[in-house]
Amino acid sequence: MLKIDTHAHYLPRDWPDLAAKYGDARFPVIHHGDDGRHRIYKDGKFFREIWPKTWDPQIRIDDYAGFGVQVQVLSTVPVMFSEWAKPHHALELHRALNDHMAQTCRDYPRHYAGIGTVPLQSPQLAIRELERCMDELGLQGVQIGSHINGPNDAHWNLDAPELFEFFAAASDLGAAILVHPWDMMGTDSMPKYWLPWLVGMPAEQSRAACCLIFGGVLERLPKLRVCMAHGGGSFPYTIGRIEHGFNMRPDLVATDNFRNPREYLKRLYFDSWVADDAALRYLLEVCGSERVMLGTDYPFPLGEQVPGEGIERLALDEAQRARIYHGTALEWLGLPATRFTAGCDRG
Repeated sequence: MLKIDTHAHYLPRDWPDLAAKYGDARFPVIHHGDDGRHRIYKDGKFFREIWPKTWDPQIRIDDYAGFGVQVQVLSTVPVMFSEWAKPHHALELHRALNDHMAQTCRDYPRHYAGIGTVPLQSPQLAIRELERCMDELGLQGVQIGSHINGPNDAHWNLDAPELFEFFAAASDLGAAILVHPWDMMGTDSMPKYWLPWLVGMPAEQSRAACCLIFGGVLERLPKLRVCMAHGGGSFPYTIGRIEHGFNMRPDLVATDNFRNPREYLKRLYFDSWVADDAALRYLLEVCGSERVMLGTDYPFPLGEQVPGEGIERLALDEAQRARIYHGTALEWLGLPATRFTAGCDRG
């Protein structure tokens, strides 16, 4: 059975050193050590270690083939968003990442699709880079953060009027949008125990989903295809509370969209990585298998280490498995299955 991992992070081995070029240590930089280890630094401090499977397409193919997965949908690592930077500076990084990703997809078309990245702190620049991703590079869409912390203390949630033109362009272009948590709320107040990742990330996804819904973005753009990474975070699991608030205090909640938020569980897409069998079963119950697709957060330790293991434990029927493993992903990406099952490449 064709299996497509829709949540797989990818970086070049090297990228432009904008920290040195612009004298700003907030840009992420890569150091390849004499000890054979590869470390990303940000703000002059160690951020995380990465491995050759982060950038080597053949290592990745060989790695996930061992789990019966044939395709990865590539997306960058959110630390690269650099939304705080001057837009044209950030664009240099985004273009380099997109060019590298597109080349990999061209070299291995049966094994990779691509979700690019854009400098959303400038919606106009973001639209131009989105158009380049779709029309020139042949990528399937772009990944964005759960909110935008731009330069000069600008902060936008995804319902911000400044962002609507970007979403409208994505809808018109047929671009798939992947919303990934980043710049997690509460980071300064809960620095211990990896809480920004364990607590902040799920909350960020609920923030993003609620803003897209209550702000009327999804209502005004019914063809916009949005996937919420990490199973939508806490959003699907607190939909009862969210719906109750909508019903009881419409004066506060239903100010920009009068449609029940529960209805949008059938409009959004979700990846399957929720780290809990009961949570995945619930996600499928409330959203349906037609809205859920395999996603692992490859190649990082917080992701699913055996792709599809949680799906297999649910003992779903063949039609549901096929939908989750590839049917939903193909619909979200706007691609035919033949993209990955016909022809040949170096892989």
